[in-house]
Amino acid sequence: MSSLQGLGMMSRRTRLRMIDRLRAEGISDKRVLDVMAETPRHIFLDEAMAHRAYDDVSLPIGYGQTLSQPWVVARMTELLLSLGPRRRVLEIGTGSGYQTAILSPLVHEVISIERIQPLQKKARERHALMNLNNISYFHSDGEFGLESKAPYDAIISTAAPEQVPQSLLDQLAPSGVLVIPVGAQEQRLNLFSRRADEEVFDRIVCESVFFVPLVSGGLVHA
Repeated sequence: MSSLQGLGMMSRRTRLRMIDRLRAEGISDKRVLDVMAETPRHIFLDEAMAHRAYDDVSLPIGYGQTLSQPWVVARMTELLLSLGPRRRVLEIGTGSGYQTAILSPLVHEVISIERIQPLQKKARERHALMNLNNISYFHSDGEFGLESKAPYDAIISTAAPEQVPQSLLDQLAPSGVLVIPVGAQEQRLNLFSRRADEEVFDRIVCESVFFVPLVSGGLVHA
């Protein structure tokens, strides 16, 4: 695995160029930009792909999954924090662990679920290397969330259902938010917010995106 510091195309200077690009593309939350500037994205890829870590593209991580482009990670994190601070966050799809690593310094606790166990195992090793200690991991089906640990101040999904699962909305705490890409052929980022003390949800439809589909069942074991 590449060092945390990184050299050449994986150096901190390269990360800072990525931050300049994100800022120019409309990402304005300083908390998000600061965390992304300090997070070594290259360690979340196999060494053969690490030199492309700071390109503004999604990259393969195996098992038909991808590491989202930096702008998408920044935008989803920014949306999650846009309506106030969040303490307890459920992440649907650990994947490489990069989005998890961005969330970790910004919230009190991250609960991350992944159906592909080998991916989650690698992510845990990367997080340990970074001394991220506020993340819990579950090998489970993302479509149904994780009711045993609910409610959550926020839920973020790194895979796209065709329709938003009611189970995820039900697991939001009052004033909680759900950030999720929705759609089949055409996907849009959605921000749902639960009204305080009501089972009523406000919805904001945001930018067009492209994510792998949210798959039900079919857990993959190590």
